[in-house]
This record gives sequence, C-alpha cells and structure tokens, in this order.
Amino acid sequence: MRFRGWIAALAVAGMAVTPAAAMSQAAKVDDSTLKTRVETKLNSAASLKDDNITVGVANGVVTLTGTVDSATEKASAARLAKLEGVTTVENKLDVEPSKTDKAIDKSADATKKAADKTKDAVGTAGEKTKDTSVKAAEKTKDATGKAAEKTKDAAVKTGEATKDAAAAAGEAITDTWITTKLKADFVNEDTLKGSNINVDTTNYVVTLKGTVTSAAGKARAAEIAKTTKGVKSVVNTLVIAPKS
Repeated sequence: MRFRGWIAALAVAGMAVTPAAAMSQAAKVDDSTLKTRVETKLNSAASLKDDNITVGVANGVVTLTGTVDSATEKASAARLAKLEGVTTVENKLDVEPSKTDKAIDKSADATKKAADKTKDAVGTAGEKTKDTSVKAAEKTKDATGKAAEKTKDAAVKTGEATKDAAAAAGEAITDTWITTKLKADFVNEDTLKGSNINVDTTNYVVTLKGTVTSAAGKARAAEIAKTTKGVKSVVNTLVIAPKS
C-alpha cells in the first residue's frame, strides 16, 4: 500500500509540473520566427523605409547591421527590434547621411558661395563706382579752378583760385595773404557751417580762435590751416559750442 501511495504522489507531482513546462516551451519563439517578425516590424516603419538594415538572430539575440541616415533612426531601429521573445538587441548599424541629405548640404554650400561671390562683386562694383565718382569730382573741381584762374571771375566765393594764381605769378606769401585765404576756405567748408572762427597769422604761425559746432569741424579747420602754403605751424584754440 505504501508503494502504491508513493507512485500516486509522483504521478500527481508530474501532472503539476508538466503544464508549466509546456507553457514555457510554448512561450519560446525560434530564431527564424523572431527574424521574420523583426524584419516585418522594421519594414513597416516609415522612417526606416529608405535604410539598408540586415537582421540576424541567434539564441534570441537580434543583431542589426547595415546603414541608416541618422542617429535617431539607429535608435528607432533598436527599439522596434525589441519584440517579445528577443533577449538582447546588438545595434551595429552605421550612420551614413543619405544622398538627399548630402545633396542638400552641397546645395547649401553652393548657395553660400554664390552669395559670397555676389557680395564681393557688389562690394567691388561699389568701390569702383566710388573711385569713379571721386575722380570725376576731382576733375570737375580742377576744371572749375582753372576756369576761374583764366576768367578772374569775381563771383567765385572761395577766392582760392584767384589767390593761388596770384601767388603762382610771383606774389609773395605774407601773413595777410594766409589769413585772407584761410577765411575764404573756412567759409566754403561744410563742416564749418555755423562756426565763428578768428584767424590770426604772425610770422607764418596761424592761431585759430573762436567756436566751432563739432570736434570734426575743429579738426578740419586745423587741417586746412596746416596744408595752406606758407604756414609753418598752427595753434588751435577753437572751442566746441552749439550752433548759435
């Protein structure tokens, strides 16, 4: 009786273990099935449709090889491959930008280079235009000065051409001549409009007194005086004051 009871107990225990083992066997998916499921999952992903991904499965370990367009797509592929039954995903995908991305980059570079060339061309054209305008203005100024010297036109406000002609003809450059010339030059200088400048010349040393409306005007007045024929030095005591 004891032997029979022992046999019965073993039978009951076997019946209890067998369903669990059967369920474990049923839950396990073979590598071939896993490979098919992972490939189907990856192929159905719109973001990975243009990528080149190879799936390998061994003992439940999925290995992804090939190329994708970005690190985001690489991570997405690994996440999608982690299906039920997969123990580990080895992500060996290489990130390589697509031809479209490379074309976009090349197009952007070409656009930038074209913009740079256009900018350079515009700058060069602007420089040439500026140089041409300056030369034309200088020629016009020279022509006006020469015409004034020939005609002795009393209507010329600057008086510079007439005084230069007299000096060239042999007139001595005196303190009085320098003072007169500077006053005439100051009257026609745009940066000195609204200024009140007193010019005193002694032994060819020019002293500038009075007021100007800006620092630029003060500097310009000194520059004109320094570059006038016969001037040895300039004492600039001009004061900057608002235009009266």
